[in-house]
Amino acid sequence: MSFSTLVNTFANNILPIILLGSAGFALGKVLHVDARGLGRVVFYVFSPTLIFDLMIENQLELSEAAGVIGFTIATVLLVGLLTYVLGKLLKVERAALISVLITTMFANTGNYGLPLVLFAFGDDALRYAAIYFVTTTLLFYSLGVLLASLGHMNFRDALLGLFRVPTLYAVILALLVNALHFELPLALNRAVELASGGTIPVMLVLLGLQMTQVEFSKNLRALQLSVSMRLLIAPVLGLLLAGLFGLEGAARQGAMTQAAMPSMVSATVLAAEYHLDTRLIAAIVFVSTLISPFTLTPLLVFLGR
Repeated sequence: MSFSTLVNTFANNILPIILLGSAGFALGKVLHVDARGLGRVVFYVFSPTLIFDLMIENQLELSEAAGVIGFTIATVLLVGLLTYVLGKLLKVERAALISVLITTMFANTGNYGLPLVLFAFGDDALRYAAIYFVTTTLLFYSLGVLLASLGHMNFRDALLGLFRVPTLYAVILALLVNALHFELPLALNRAVELASGGTIPVMLVLLGLQMTQVEFSKNLRALQLSVSMRLLIAPVLGLLLAGLFGLEGAARQGAMTQAAMPSMVSATVLAAEYHLDTRLIAAIVFVSTLISPFTLTPLLVFLGR
């Protein structure tokens, strides 16, 4: 793995994403654009639309997608379990531990992972990366929302709160459209394509905007735990689980890259919505995103062999 290979891999695949995120950062610093308002637009409009579009457009058969779905669920749950155990051993307080779990279990597989997989491995790997993205997003907006809610309410109220998440309804609607072989009217189809096509750049701009609001938490133990688990342990677990679920070729490239991504930017949106430790979560997202090129670049070279 030569230095020039690493540099070229970074410049061609990761740098374009950093540049767009930097544009959002500049907007936040110069024009003071409201990140929370844009975050709510992503949460309620763009993210559900993107998932709906991916589900109705993806041509993978269920049998092809099953391995990636199983890999995704296993990776998320196993990373969460290990993080919980370590958090307890390190005596991380409950509120901080919930924030750590959310930022460790759920990676930035959308606005960072999808374009990265596309740039690095092309459309074939992107199809599998999209399955990972949809699966992890469903888990995020169900299990993740449940975890976030449990920080401040009982299990019953947290469970009922899931029905206020628009992404779940987007998935249900997409399943119905696929099952009934319903063809969307041209106007609606074009609207969906426009919104979904703009989701990734909007999310990258949002990431940059949110980075302007980072105030580092004094809870360095929780910060270090989450970043280490997300960038170091999660890729190793992904490597082990990929073989277990029989992922090879493009499926392995797409799924393993997604498993190694930094913390999901939507965690900051969730933190604001459910009154979690926004300072800690924003710091984790910022640090893991900032460090991620150093872990992702060699991984891309390894997977591209």
